[in-house]
Amino acid sequence: MSAQEIRTIDFIYDPQIRTVLLYPVVGDPNNPAQTLNPPVIPLEEGVPLQLEFDDLTANYRSFRAKFIHCNTDWHRSALNDIEFTYEYNDQPITEYQVSMGTKVPYYHYRYPVPRVKLPGNYVLVVYDERNPRNIIFTRRFSTYVSRIAVAANVRFSTEVQRQFNDQQIEFTIDYKGYQVISPQDDFRVVIRQNYRDDRVIRGLKPTNVRVFDNILEYRLVDLSNTFPGGNEYRFFDTRTVMSLANFVAHIERRSDRNFAYIMVDQPRGRGAYLQNDDFNGQYVIDHRETRNGATEADYIETVFTLKTDEMPNAEVYVNGSFNLWLLNDRNRMTYNAAERAYQAAILLKQGIYNYNYSVKGISPPVTRTGMTPSEGNELLLEGSYSATENDYEIFVYNRPPGARADQLVGYRKIGYNKRK
Repeated sequence: MSAQEIRTIDFIYDPQIRTVLLYPVVGDPNNPAQTLNPPVIPLEEGVPLQLEFDDLTANYRSFRAKFIHCNTDWHRSALNDIEFTYEYNDQPITEYQVSMGTKVPYYHYRYPVPRVKLPGNYVLVVYDERNPRNIIFTRRFSTYVSRIAVAANVRFSTEVQRQFNDQQIEFTIDYKGYQVISPQDDFRVVIRQNYRDDRVIRGLKPTNVRVFDNILEYRLVDLSNTFPGGNEYRFFDTRTVMSLANFVAHIERRSDRNFAYIMVDQPRGRGAYLQNDDFNGQYVIDHRETRNGATEADYIETVFTLKTDEMPNAEVYVNGSFNLWLLNDRNRMTYNAAERAYQAAILLKQGIYNYNYSVKGISPPVTRTGMTPSEGNELLLEGSYSATENDYEIFVYNRPPGARADQLVGYRKIGYNKRK
């Protein structure tokens, strides 16, 4: 596969590759919770990015990594490698460990991601050294410089009929000291919910330009800046197989691998909002007995059961960042008529996981202007509440005069209804 053919999305091409994590290393490098942070880093502060992944072939394979530079829309830019990299844009992945004491053997790889020169969007491409056309996986990340300031606020929707379901993001951009020719046109804004690229709003235009103050206001009345609040994510804890942890109903310890049966779930599309803490769809790898999840956490057949009537002409999926928010054969559920439930068994590494249920084939009742349409409908089985705790990111891009690619010149992360 040539560079022009590589899809610039988060995607795993090799089915033997699992648990691909890309995260900034901040504080204690041994703290498993740092993987919850999105791969968005300040360029000037030199925060390193770490890549980790497992190869379930349990054989050593030679992998290499390279970058693709992208514009705001994640299409490949016109830049040459030398314009955005300090080193040759093709590096070997040499650090690896063999799993210890696991029923499912694997090789665990680590790769400290090299620094880049320019702020903007990048895709990290990992491929087979022996066959460069064999792409193993791709992962997105972004670097930014704070050349403008973003102030933001999240509230429930101003539309009366949606005020109990949707969340509205209002913000301002302060570009004092940053030269632009046409402020209302030169900035491109992207809003993302819970670090999900399938939960994105693009194409927003300022509602007010305060030229003398160098401030752009985004207080839209057409509701193009609203997201469905969704629901708190379901979760379970498989850090140990020696006892039953949160929301694990039963564990089978077989000779070849362990099975964990998650407690039976029910649809939550109707009813009152219930508060609980979550990771906003993310997961943390850990092993309770050794605290070394990287190489001593085992892979477990995790069995999900959703008790509901069969939905004709529709497909149901277990959804979460563990599958890069993709709906495919790996997380598709099948209907068990005898149990009157949808079921799926997914091989997952030990840890704490967030998840929900998504449906393909039944569209959501409300389409929101400006929001990238999702592949599945989560509102049907999970519901949507404006009180739900969510994380939002605001990305502000600009192409400086004379530049040949978009740069990320402002970034702001804001939490709504945070309780800790």
